[in-house]
Amino acid sequence: MVSAPAARIRAGARLDRDFFARSVAEVAPDLVGCMLTVDGVGGLIVETERYEQDDPASHSFRGPKGRALVMFGEPGRLYVYRSYGLHWCVNLVCEPEGRGAAVLIRALAPVHGVARMRARRRSVDDRLLCAGPGRLTQALAIDRHLDGADAVAPDGRVRLYDRVAPVTPVAGPRIGITKAAERPWRFGMPGSPYLSRPFPRT
Repeated sequence: MVSAPAARIRAGARLDRDFFARSVAEVAPDLVGCMLTVDGVGGLIVETERYEQDDPASHSFRGPKGRALVMFGEPGRLYVYRSYGLHWCVNLVCEPEGRGAAVLIRALAPVHGVARMRARRRSVDDRLLCAGPGRLTQALAIDRHLDGADAVAPDGRVRLYDRVAPVTPVAGPRIGITKAAERPWRFGMPGSPYLSRPFPRT
């Protein structure tokens, strides 16, 4: 399947810090349908997961230390970490400073810089370019150098744009964790072929 031409995809206004200073329970579903780019490469966010401080599956569960320190910082920052020593994951910090919450970006629909994504991923199936946190970061060249980067800075490498049309995300259990996996804190674009995994039918 070929990704949608960029000319047919519109993006709204740049997201600001106030967008991320809200409850992660609001931000995680509200990011579905927004546009994320890094150095001009990216696409529509079609899948997210919510993590917060009292969540035993969250890196912030044990407090503001180690790699999780970024999660307790300024909302709108990137929290980038290596998962199981294999691939990078990118999150967006939410809530006021000191709260330890973030949204994991799980999947994108490729829109901008698709040729560069294909080269980085060595993939010809556009459905798999950004379908999953590790594939996404590889396609967008996200690694530890972007940990703590400001996603709402006017001149930053990372850009986030609001939706231009309403979206009602579907929700389901999170993936790839062993604690609190039953919580319905994964959100996705209904019917998107770019999801990392389909949502259970209800």
